[in-house]
Amino acid sequence: MSVAIENTGRAELRVDLGERSYEIVIARGIIEQASAYAGAIRGQRVLIVTNETVAPLYAAAMEKALAAEHDVDTLVLPDGEQYKTLATLDKIYDRLLENGYGRDATIVALGGGVIGDIAGFAAASYQRGVDFVQLPTTLLAQVDSSVGGKTGVNHRLGKNMIGAFHQPTRVLADVGVLDSLPNREFAAGMAEVIKYGLIRDRPFLDWLDANMAAINARDADALIEVIRRSCANKAEVVAADEREAGQRALLNLGHTYGHALEAELGYGEWLHGEAVAAGMCMAADTARRLGWLDEGQCEHIERIIAAAQLPTAPPRELERARIRALMARDKKVTAGTLRLVLMRDIGHAVVTRDYGDALDETLKRYFEN
Repeated sequence: MSVAIENTGRAELRVDLGERSYEIVIARGIIEQASAYAGAIRGQRVLIVTNETVAPLYAAAMEKALAAEHDVDTLVLPDGEQYKTLATLDKIYDRLLENGYGRDATIVALGGGVIGDIAGFAAASYQRGVDFVQLPTTLLAQVDSSVGGKTGVNHRLGKNMIGAFHQPTRVLADVGVLDSLPNREFAAGMAEVIKYGLIRDRPFLDWLDANMAAINARDADALIEVIRRSCANKAEVVAADEREAGQRALLNLGHTYGHALEAELGYGEWLHGEAVAAGMCMAADTARRLGWLDEGQCEHIERIIAAAQLPTAPPRELERARIRALMARDKKVTAGTLRLVLMRDIGHAVVTRDYGDALDETLKRYFEN
């Protein structure tokens, strides 16, 4: 069965958070459209924060679009998850302070999830909070990390353990930038897309299954629908639970496993989406051991993940005791007990402490020692 893709060329959504509400605009070419920024940048001074990979491709176009109405400066940071640190954050503070930016400044995050998280944290904390705009340049950032206001940096003992909630004033998702994205980076973004189908939107998962060829070929209309549907799911969850007190934790399906893999392998060895993809397969296995999923459903999940050109298992040579210890440092640990996001059915996930020995049995399956 094939599901028709709506040929619209543009989509707009709203994240409803009262006075912190904002728009998500999805289209091709909006980086260079001055009108796209109107109303999102309230002050005169703008600092674009980007990285050395993205800057040569898109920084000049953004600077030109903003220059008519704003004073624009650009800070180029090194590229990579390994630079998502307090030391790199300090470079943003240095530029802001050295150039006398006030509380009416706006930071624009031009890059993937690392840039979005670190620039957003700078915005959250500089002079106790300034505005920022998200312009994500990876699929993963467009469908997930740019929406919802989570910002932060990594610590050597854990991913995203230092940060703040700080909502952007607008998210601009330009599907044109995905043309230049390496295949591995594009595939990594699909892990977060598939996640929405697994936790709460089975019809979307079926649509992805039917249209994966068009998605992998980066058909523009298919990508707009992928981003629109993903952001709609994220926006609904964030509006109901902005600070992850309840159902927003469901967005972490596969992440507790995946973050442990990233930390053990070394940040950057596996991309975040690759680790999450393997983590979702591990989470499905844990749910199967609890009797919540059957073998056929687990195979179906693995097939969709593999069709998106993502790994369905972690490296077997990792030590399961190390992975288990790293999982125990997860942000979802409360009162000393690790909570897991698991599927009770495809399209329905829960947060639970009641997994008994199932987690340890899963780790025994996937790791040799």
